[in-house]
Amino acid sequence: MVLTQQRNIVTRTWGSSVGKKFVMAVTGVIFLLYVIAHMIGNLKIFFGQETFDAYSEHLRTLGAEIFGYEGVLWIIRVVLLASVVLHMVAAFSLWYRAKRARPVGYQHKGHQGSYAARTMRWGGVIIALFVIWHILDLTTGTVNPDPAGGAYAKLVASFDRPVVAIFYIVAMVALSFHISHGLWSATQTFGGNSAVRQHAFKTFSIGVGVVIAVGFAIIPVSVMFGLVR
Repeated sequence: MVLTQQRNIVTRTWGSSVGKKFVMAVTGVIFLLYVIAHMIGNLKIFFGQETFDAYSEHLRTLGAEIFGYEGVLWIIRVVLLASVVLHMVAAFSLWYRAKRARPVGYQHKGHQGSYAARTMRWGGVIIALFVIWHILDLTTGTVNPDPAGGAYAKLVASFDRPVVAIFYIVAMVALSFHISHGLWSATQTFGGNSAVRQHAFKTFSIGVGVVIAVGFAIIPVSVMFGLVR
């Protein structure tokens, strides 16, 4: 009886547009928290190779007594993967539902909404491609010029390639737009839609997006200009 009720709750939540938006908001927040933590960790590269490599190794040994070597990392990866998949499926489902409800579309679309809102889907595609490349480059080392090196050496070797560094920066700009609009949308989903608070929420969301873009992009820029070697 309890299991049936739980299934009904899940089905009802996923079956409604509001439920899908809620799923997108929750999974988006999980991803945002990871992105912020990842950015702060990456900035340790400015403290030198020894500090950055020690930080990278610490992530692998975190909770090793209970979960084993890299156990916590794999838990984080699974949670992130599940969140990203749910986020993308919910986004596609909402887009498809809206498309079916309005198959012809407007004759005069104009420029409705912010630039970030109008480019959310393309931004999501760029981010997805970047994540795949990022894993092959800095996690597995498959496409990295120094696959046997430590975390610091791999990162410097990767961003020594201007094309890769520029792609990384473009992806971070796309991520900034995606986060700024997504965070603002999440506040609406969670009920923060008071007219008085609209401007404050939007300013805060844009600020978070800018900080994340700068925090990530400053690393390849520093490598390209020889500030990090």
